Amino acid sequence: MKDATGYALYLAQWGDKHRHARPLKGFGGAGVLEVIEDHDGDTYRTVYTVRYERAVYVLHAFQKKSKRGIATPAREIERVRARLRQAEEHHTAMFTRETRT
Repeated sequence: MKDATGYALYLAQWGDKHRHARPLKGFGGAGVLEVIEDHDGDTYRTVYTVRYERAVYVLHAFQKKSKRGIATPAREIERVRARLRQAEEHHTAMFTRETRT
């Protein structure tokens, strides 16, 4: 799992997309992506954003435990939304300050 996820993040830093990366539904396009990997019968998901020109932010990584359906559980989606807000705040603070100096 870590190999595919690491490679997906590496590609994202260079403006490319891993073949297993897909937009996470409910986030308005391809700015928030997830990589889904299976390992030893378990499913792992890593969610990251490429919305910002200067950084790739990993928003969440977790093991999907529910055997029902493929939908991402609501609590995990809320965690991603909260971390996306934090990423936006961080990016604005870090890179707006950098352009002013």
